[in-house]
Amino acid sequence: MSNSVLKAIAERYSCRGYTEQVPTDEQLKAIADAAVMAPSAMNLQPWKIIVIKDRDILNDLESDAIEYLANLENKAMYERIMSRGGKVFYNAPVMFLIPIKEGGELDCGIVCQNITLAAHSLGLGSVICGMARIPFDGARGQEFKERVGFPEGYKFGMSVLVGYPASKGTPHEPDRSKITFVG
Repeated sequence: MSNSVLKAIAERYSCRGYTEQVPTDEQLKAIADAAVMAPSAMNLQPWKIIVIKDRDILNDLESDAIEYLANLENKAMYERIMSRGGKVFYNAPVMFLIPIKEGGELDCGIVCQNITLAAHSLGLGSVICGMARIPFDGARGQEFKERVGFPEGYKFGMSVLVGYPASKGTPHEPDRSKITFVG
């Protein structure tokens, strides 16, 4: 059984390398619209969507995250990032930042899935990226929140990096042993 939604789900992959080409405003608006169409418990929609295209902000966020990782006692994550080219955000030209209200974690996950599937359907790559939490929760967190217009009373939920893939990736192999049918 296949249709366009199932095909998008099956083909989508976590893109970890982007070209410098920025998606069009029309594409970004379509993705943002898909994000806010996500279902939420009691339709509370405990999220905001901030689309960051400013390369200076993205570079500053990335530098802050790398500095934090470099100063950790356990260097494993830092070494992993450095072995992949030293880019926490993989040169992505756009970050969809999702601040959430307290208790909005599950709904945030649904928003992220909508963003990734919408991006894929438009020929773009994406990856859900929790590493953006580092600068927003760090010493310069308030500065970064002000620079991007982070809403008062919200906390970091997640981010999704979006752009044109530098190369074609492959989806992960699904583990169907995780499925159980009852009845």
